[in-house]
Amino acid sequence: MTRALKFVLILFVAGILTGSVQTVKAQCAMCTVSVESNAKSGSGTTNGLNNGIMYLLAAPYIAIGAIGYVWYKKYRRKNIPIHMRDEKLHLN
Repeated sequence: MTRALKFVLILFVAGILTGSVQTVKAQCAMCTVSVESNAKSGSGTTNGLNNGIMYLLAAPYIAIGAIGYVWYKKYRRKNIPIHMRDEKLHLN
């Protein structure tokens, strides 16, 4: 394929993807109605739903943070001697 044809194809696909955007709902219709009616009546069910969403949101960040911490502790170098020259460094 030529470069121009690839560019036109990419633009076409990007245009199709941009033009076919639809709004979606995060919950099924019955869950939405249930949560809205419970929120209007002052029930605590909505707090439980919000806490569950926050738990699901935080779980990947906690997992990645734990993996990063273990990686940092395992591969961190300790007590490495630094050999510096005594002469001045000329940068020009």
